[in-house]
Amino acid sequence: MGAKFPVKVIGIVIVILSSLQQVKAAPIDEKPQFPCKAPHNSYPFCNKSLGIPTRSQQLVSLLTLEEKIRFLCNNFSGIPRLGIPPYEWWSESLHGIATNGPGISFSGPVKSATLFPQVLNSAASFNRSLWFDTATAIAVEGRAMYNSGQAGLTFWAPNVNIFRDPRWGRGQETPGEDPFLVSSYALEFVKGFQGENQSDAGLLMLSACCKHFTAYDLENWANFTRYSFNAVVTDQDMEDTYEPPFKSCVQQGKASCLMCPYNSINGVPGCAKGDLLQKVRKDWGFKGYIASDCDAVATIYEYQYYVKTPEDAVAEALKAGVDINCGTYMLYNTQSAIGQGKLKEGDIDQALNNLFPVLLRLGLFNGDPLNGMFGRLGGKDVCTKEHQRLALEAARQGIVLLKNDNFLPLNKDHVSSLAIIGPGANSTSYLDLGGGYSGFPCNAKSYVEAFQPYIKKTNYVKGCLNVDCESNSMFDEAVHVAKVSDYVILVVGLDLTQETEDKDRVTLLLPGKQMDLVSLVASVSKKRIILVLTGGGPLDVSFAEGDSRVASILWTGYPGEAGGKALAEVIFGDYNPGGRLPMTWYPESFTQIPMNNMNMRADPSRLYPGRTHRFYTGEVVYEFGYGLSYTNYTYKLLSAPNTLKLIFKTSASLRKLYETEVGIGYVPTDEILSCDIVRFNVQLSVMNAGHMDGSHVVLLYSKASSTIEGAPRKQLIGFSRIHTTAHRSTDMSFSVDPCEHLSFANEHGKRILPLGEHILMIGELKHSLLIDM
Repeated sequence: MGAKFPVKVIGIVIVILSSLQQVKAAPIDEKPQFPCKAPHNSYPFCNKSLGIPTRSQQLVSLLTLEEKIRFLCNNFSGIPRLGIPPYEWWSESLHGIATNGPGISFSGPVKSATLFPQVLNSAASFNRSLWFDTATAIAVEGRAMYNSGQAGLTFWAPNVNIFRDPRWGRGQETPGEDPFLVSSYALEFVKGFQGENQSDAGLLMLSACCKHFTAYDLENWANFTRYSFNAVVTDQDMEDTYEPPFKSCVQQGKASCLMCPYNSINGVPGCAKGDLLQKVRKDWGFKGYIASDCDAVATIYEYQYYVKTPEDAVAEALKAGVDINCGTYMLYNTQSAIGQGKLKEGDIDQALNNLFPVLLRLGLFNGDPLNGMFGRLGGKDVCTKEHQRLALEAARQGIVLLKNDNFLPLNKDHVSSLAIIGPGANSTSYLDLGGGYSGFPCNAKSYVEAFQPYIKKTNYVKGCLNVDCESNSMFDEAVHVAKVSDYVILVVGLDLTQETEDKDRVTLLLPGKQMDLVSLVASVSKKRIILVLTGGGPLDVSFAEGDSRVASILWTGYPGEAGGKALAEVIFGDYNPGGRLPMTWYPESFTQIPMNNMNMRADPSRLYPGRTHRFYTGEVVYEFGYGLSYTNYTYKLLSAPNTLKLIFKTSASLRKLYETEVGIGYVPTDEILSCDIVRFNVQLSVMNAGHMDGSHVVLLYSKASSTIEGAPRKQLIGFSRIHTTAHRSTDMSFSVDPCEHLSFANEHGKRILPLGEHILMIGELKHSLLIDM
């Protein structure tokens, strides 16, 4: 979603911002408005015995052209003659009900909502059930707020773009850099948010929207802005990096909405790129609506200069497959586009017949929603103890221990005093704890507040005026408390002043003089210090990793309202950390790579090292999937096949077998007779060899031994978070689909499966698998 808008579209901004102000100022009815109540309940579209397509078509048939056009704007104004009230399509729920969308108001009986960890933090848990449970809890609170007249039913989350470049200001909103991980998150979030048993035509609790389709991962870098950026993406990268999360959203998650982006893709604005937008319906089976980002239809003309008039922009978007415009460009320009012969009324009808079924599945035309399936939900279901416990558990599981020289956990009985230093350490602001797209939390506690129940004598100083840390004027007081305190915890890193929507970073180093603060405090403290890193984007903290005076480093990201308590529990040993990094942490030298280069694969001839753990060939600070624990784990393979025999659809497939220079071939996955019959399990035993129980993330990678050009260096093909008991082993298994998990895209964007040896890797454990024909 676009929270900030291009300058040229200022008229649109005024309209949308005015609607935001109206939502905040208007009195709350404490009950949602809804259609199909007497005397307007006899229309066919109100008849629940009819099929949803029929009801949608009946509604379209009753509308005038002017009324149809009203539905093309997120801020729908209503049709009084049919008893259809106004409706705001734009609500946000990335990691809790957020204030960003005008569909949300915290001015009614519900004053706050559970603020879960930012998405990148949740991804660090590598826990599918946690993602599902979190999305379900957010949906319950969203429905409850709708029933209180404080929210809509259509939410524009999740953000499932790939965290391609560490400088991206919105990488924090995503599940990370790996398409398998992001796809898995997308599936669980959509299922949990819309309702576990929902189908394409079934009832929805709420509508989820996977955004931004696709190749959107640049805000404002150098001379490039998201409003005009042209993402040049190869067919190969599109197929096995950028598209998989959205395909998972649609095919497995059954998402009811997709959002197209501001940026262009290979020269065509994302919201005018019909081949992509039609592909999701024809090839992926998408049944839902496509919304533009705000105001991505306007940028087609105003920023990308792809067309000559506003009417052309509207026509291009609608014909490409966009069904609704966040903003007013369609509202103001569709009528004239039809008058100029650039659109037909049937184009609008098609859009409405994509929009209306979603509203019907949400029960909006079924009468009083308080009498419906979800009508019992209300204020009592928001900020519940259960949801706050879940937020705490999510925060715990997302904390990543990056360094620990036999220092943590601390024994609170052996700590006489504690210094907490850092500009955001005593903050409960969304800038520090929430991250982008946050709401008003139920009961947020700062890091300082969370440590006080453990250690009565705590000394807090900021060290820097703010996260920018442009001056060392407050260093003296930091030095003083470090000298007089028994232990020191230093909280530094990023907040939303450094990385956010419309703002990318230019460096991977700690902001301002933070590095100097860390080194100075470490040099004067009685004991080695604990360094806590906040924010979403990766940081080059090589100096601290190599400094023996820095005993431990933890990444907390944006941990949500319970992040302070979760960190205190980890540091004092009430919780054994098990989070893993969902993105690569690169050295500062990575910033020499142009952010506008979308290529994932390395190109040695151009000194281009590639991106993400799958293709990057350079040095790292911390690798993807890295994370320590207070205990040690070993793996033992119990069973896995040594060979797999592929069966092809026809003998002609043999002639399609490509040969590489070294004579090892590959086969297109669509030529394999049945992928189901070659699926296999990898069973292993995980031994907790330490003295502390804990949950542990097991990561399964694969690597093809062949030298096929464009092959990933390795691929994540399985992950699971399991609970382990000290000094005991736990058995587990992974299911592997070779066609999906061991394949990648060739230069033509076609999935291929290498023949020959594949290496399966779990930690230091390796297993050879031969795939033959």
